[in-house]
Amino acid sequence: MKKTLTLFTSLLSTLIILGQTPDKMTFQAVVRDASNTLLINQNIGIQISILQGSNTGNSLYTETHSSTSNTNGLVNIEIGTGNVTSGNFTTIDWNNGPFYIKTETDPLGGSNYTITGTSQLMSVPFALHAKVAESIISPTYTIGSWPELGGYVFWVSADGKHGLVSETQDQGLATWYFAQDVISDPANHSTDGQKFCDWRMPTKHELNEMYGLNAAIGSFGTKTYWSSIRSGSNTAWRQNFMSGLQFNSTAYTVLDFFFVRSVREF
Repeated sequence: MKKTLTLFTSLLSTLIILGQTPDKMTFQAVVRDASNTLLINQNIGIQISILQGSNTGNSLYTETHSSTSNTNGLVNIEIGTGNVTSGNFTTIDWNNGPFYIKTETDPLGGSNYTITGTSQLMSVPFALHAKVAESIISPTYTIGSWPELGGYVFWVSADGKHGLVSETQDQGLATWYFAQDVISDPANHSTDGQKFCDWRMPTKHELNEMYGLNAAIGSFGTKTYWSSIRSGSNTAWRQNFMSGLQFNSTAYTVLDFFFVRSVREF
């Protein structure tokens, strides 16, 4: 006997809690047979696909569910928590619609899907839109060149959201006392570096991180650079990029001119 699938709503809610609960959409459907009789307390096999563009568009995501209809012939499932057969629900760009939900149903509870229906997803949950927006506003960074951050990322946090950037060129030669003043002059920065005004002298530990990536960052050569850390009333730490060793140097005499390379945080 031929059966038909009636969908009375496609989207009820989305639940996202501190990134620990999977993104999901609650989906409900009523299953009736050809005589319009409800299929009550019956095992139902359902395959859900998210289509993009049209009701015959490209399938971005597909999952399967095994559910049981209730006394009203109602089947409840949560899209995003089924057995995934293709795609990734969490990476769907919900700003790039329209989207359609395709349902394929086996009223005997298996995977012999004999009932097919497609309905447009008229509204996408705000939380899913917000997640896409967050990924655009706060991308994940890695070690390497990031001109939009002003230079070269040489340290990054575990989540890839925060880190340290080194300028791609020296800001000049100076005594320790005048090093920050040299950094503060926009004319001493690269084109990308001039977009920011929060450059500062690196600490001795940050200099050592930069030294470890010297081959990748480039342009340090074998020069010696000031750190921001003082080692005494009239001395400060510096690092030689040929040997990697750090030394004390007088902070203010004309004999102690060393190179300055600034860093910033993001």
